[in-house]
Amino acid sequence: MTNSTPLAEVAPPAGPRKRLFLRSWGCQMNVYDTGRMADVLAPLGYAPVDAPEGADMIILNTCHIREKATDKLFSELGRLRLLKEEKEAKGGGMVLAVAGCVAQAEGAEIVARAPYVDIVLGPQSYHRLPEMVARAGRAAGAVVETEFPVEEKFDHLPDAAAPQGVTAFLTIQEGCDKFCSFCVVPYTRGAEYSRPAAAVLAEARRMVAQGTRELSLLGQNVNAYHGEGPDGAEWGLARLLYALAEIPGIERLRYTTSHPRDMDDALIAAHRDIPAVMPFLHLPVQSGSDRVLEAMNRGHTAEDYLRLVDRLREARPDLALSTDIIAGHPGEKEEDHEATLALIRRVGFASAFSFKYSARPGTPAAGAPYRVDEAAKDRRLQEIQALLIEQQAAFNASLTGRTVPALFTGPGRRPGQLSGRTPWLQPVHAAGDLSLVGRVAPVRILAGQPYSLHGELLHALQQEKNAA
Repeated sequence: MTNSTPLAEVAPPAGPRKRLFLRSWGCQMNVYDTGRMADVLAPLGYAPVDAPEGADMIILNTCHIREKATDKLFSELGRLRLLKEEKEAKGGGMVLAVAGCVAQAEGAEIVARAPYVDIVLGPQSYHRLPEMVARAGRAAGAVVETEFPVEEKFDHLPDAAAPQGVTAFLTIQEGCDKFCSFCVVPYTRGAEYSRPAAAVLAEARRMVAQGTRELSLLGQNVNAYHGEGPDGAEWGLARLLYALAEIPGIERLRYTTSHPRDMDDALIAAHRDIPAVMPFLHLPVQSGSDRVLEAMNRGHTAEDYLRLVDRLREARPDLALSTDIIAGHPGEKEEDHEATLALIRRVGFASAFSFKYSARPGTPAAGAPYRVDEAAKDRRLQEIQALLIEQQAAFNASLTGRTVPALFTGPGRRPGQLSGRTPWLQPVHAAGDLSLVGRVAPVRILAGQPYSLHGELLHALQQEKNAA
């Protein structure tokens, strides 16, 4: 395996900045990875732009979770090929790269079907992008990096990173060892790996210094975190949260995505004892049927999940939950679907992601018998989503008249309006001054809409009373 050139030795080229267009699909970790790709290319003179036209390099960071991900990629590549050829006809050049999980899983097909692609790299290889760009300039074909490297990619990323804003993502864990029957992650992201706690804390401090106030910790199975602590002992996610909460300037902490099997006693207690840990948890259940959960290889029953929810709510009574639901997993019967609806009613979710089952190549479920026909999947998904939307609207409406702390993240859509987030991750809008961006302020909720909240700042009301 070829080692990359250390980034500290790569001097920024003289002259105009090169234009870098990045497009990311899928999960929040892809968003984080896309930002780090920009960081590792900055020493080569690349600066992000908002449109692909005229770009010197384009990176498509792909997701393989959803159906037809490969078709979507090739459709996009077909459009970008025209831009690449147009620029080359004018004497210029464009480096076209495909990154992420589709690249990892379908690298050979990408090279065969789109020979004009210059670089194909998996999610564990993007720290070597500077070297790949140099190799692409010399190679007579695509540079392909889809192995799982022996070295730790985070050790090769630059300390300097572009500010993410008031709210930011921080990857602390990658990969998954659970091997759910429907999921491609173990095959595209590899085995579970947890970053050392010292590295996570150092990156968190840098983010706070750049203005971040809410930090969302990311991992394919984030609550399985087991990184080495500064003391040499293994730290779980709970211990990491305690340490992060001590960093001055961090107002809020979140984490996603969790697996029910890894919600241990210490993590439940952290929800009770750490004020910075927000009362909102994404905890995928996927199905309410024990028979389907077993076929999915989830390792828990519906009752296990419900007991866990009860324990979490006992520790943090104001906790709100979101989840993932799959409709129509191979072998799912009508009674299994009804069991899922029953679990949703029992829990009462504040939000959720729900999808029809779609086969991912190479996963056990892709070859399973007893497929559910599309009409049944469509109907079941519609029934699931109708119930989930009803629950979300009810949760938002329940906040009407309450005063909640909102972290303001930027201007709203209307003049004089601010946009922020409640502790339960709902968007909230209120009239206010931009000086409040990055601060937490009390907001009285006037109306709970299905997907957002409208409120008024309490300090603004106090000022009006004083003026009167």
